[in-house]
Amino acid sequence: MAHQHEAIIVVKKVKGHAAHHGGAWKVAYADFVTAMMAFFLVMWLVNQSKEVKAGIGGYFRDPGVFEATGGKGIMPGGTGPGDPAPATEKVPTADKASAAAAEREALEKSVSHIRERLDQLPELKTLRNQVEFSITGEGLRIDLLENSGSSFFESGSAGMRQETEHILGVIARELATLNNSIVIEGHTDSRQYAKSDKYTNWELSADRANAARRVMEHEGLKPAQVLGVRGHADRELKVAADPLDPKNRRVSVVVKSNAG
Repeated sequence: MAHQHEAIIVVKKVKGHAAHHGGAWKVAYADFVTAMMAFFLVMWLVNQSKEVKAGIGGYFRDPGVFEATGGKGIMPGGTGPGDPAPATEKVPTADKASAAAAEREALEKSVSHIRERLDQLPELKTLRNQVEFSITGEGLRIDLLENSGSSFFESGSAGMRQETEHILGVIARELATLNNSIVIEGHTDSRQYAKSDKYTNWELSADRANAARRVMEHEGLKPAQVLGVRGHADRELKVAADPLDPKNRRVSVVVKSNAG
């Protein structure tokens, strides 16, 4: 009898080594990095000012508020994407300092010339002592101050005394040599103008300033130099402690600085 042979099938089990070398470690590492970033962010936030903390808190409560404000950054004074960098404060250069010094010297010379010419006119002996000069960051200010004994205008009027015209003529001819803009101002004291409710200290101060402008342009001041004519009434008192002081009644010629 012939022998029958059975086929033997060998099944090899493949152990799951791939499970030990898969991507699970990457997930764990990512979680670790995220936790570290959160930790350092918290540490940074703890050391910030209240203003910064409030800004960040506001962002998380309502992110849309930053879109409404033009995309400004969370930080106070910060800029959002695409915003131009904030302008940096300009530091005065040596050239600007030199120009400012040269302009001041020119203004001081003009003051000296005006004083010399006024001294040469004996008919102006009384009023010339009521012309006051001051150089500030604004430029040169020339104030024609009234007092209780003498004035540049008729009382309560824009009518100008002849001596006032001579003084303004001297000032105008000197200022015409400068390359500066001029502003002419009129001021009154706080005494109410009694003639009419349609004509007040506002009109009076403006009319006196405009009268001074006309005389100065006639005497040589270039019309293009006049930047403005202003009536301030009693809003800018020279002697604030005494609103009725006659020195508050004045016409001011302001030579604007070009070095600012």
